[in-house]
Amino acid sequence: MTRPDDTGAAVPPPDDARRRRWWIYRGTGEPLRDTTLRDLLPPPPPWRSFDGGPALPPPPEDETETVRRLGIHRPGAHDSSEAVRREANMVNAALVLRRPLLVTGRPGTGKSSLAYRVSRELRLGRVLRWHITSRTTLQNGLYTYDAIGRVQDTAARTAAAGDPANATERPAAPLSVGDYIQLGPLGTALLPHHEPRVLLIDEIDKSDLDLANDLLSVFEEGSYTIPELLRASRREPTVPVLTDDPGAEARVTGGRVMCSAFPVVIMTSNSEREFPPAFLRRCLLLDMPEPDEHDLADMLVAHLGDEDVAQWGGDLVARFLDRSRERGGLAIDQLLNSLYLATSGRVEDDDGSLMEWCESVWHRLNGPGAGARHR
Repeated sequence: MTRPDDTGAAVPPPDDARRRRWWIYRGTGEPLRDTTLRDLLPPPPPWRSFDGGPALPPPPEDETETVRRLGIHRPGAHDSSEAVRREANMVNAALVLRRPLLVTGRPGTGKSSLAYRVSRELRLGRVLRWHITSRTTLQNGLYTYDAIGRVQDTAARTAAAGDPANATERPAAPLSVGDYIQLGPLGTALLPHHEPRVLLIDEIDKSDLDLANDLLSVFEEGSYTIPELLRASRREPTVPVLTDDPGAEARVTGGRVMCSAFPVVIMTSNSEREFPPAFLRRCLLLDMPEPDEHDLADMLVAHLGDEDVAQWGGDLVARFLDRSRERGGLAIDQLLNSLYLATSGRVEDDDGSLMEWCESVWHRLNGPGAGARHR
């Protein structure tokens, strides 16, 4: 139960207020106003303090991708369910402790969307996304070095310098090793910023068995070394390199990158494998629950608007949840696709069969017959 304050607005009861006093991320989707995460976040624990610098400018925004992932934000659409409170507790614990958050759950339950919700609410800019496959290595996430391109460019310059036709031209500037290095999502997230970057490590359970162990030292140290820049540091102490942000670059000194604000690292897992105890000890764990009817309706409204959801959403959501239970769990994307089909105006519903037709996109996602047509 709530009580009104002097303005008539509802105020949480004292017990709930005490529980949320330490919250920074609230799970409401409402962006911070008149303040920043830097102002709200308490100092890190002594063992999680990093001193990288100088701090870079704030990262770019990417509202287009955020809207594509989350839909349009609706002010006041606050969900105070137990699942939202548990999510907010774990996100805030990860923020305060400067620890990665491992998010588990069935495929299609919206685990990856959490990174975009955190970024939108805390105004942390573009989400850095590192999608994991069985061939992914730690270096893929940190940086790439185009050694072949550098050799080819050097050979081309050498050939051009030996051409008599170029004898009167001024010698070209020497090639910089930084021109052939680009930081990956993890490497970019660890650049020094006043506020943490949001890094999504998607489907980490698809990785090679060694990746989780390889990440331990990077998470603990908050830093990494680029050997190619370290070897060239006598000639080029500070080298500009490209980052994972479009068109952006950063200057690396002495071949070493260290963060100043540890990134908000959200790793998703479909629980397809177990992780080493040493890795789990350094993470916080959040199990993403199955979305209920209210969660699904909110998601549909965010993407397609109130009018379409009012016409079709109730019946479609109820039937979707029934089929999800029957078929071992369906993905939220499948519901979104079916409502778009229902509201596209391309299909007539003269015979009342539109609901059944929408179910054509609700194929099961696991077990025998996955992907096959249901009869």
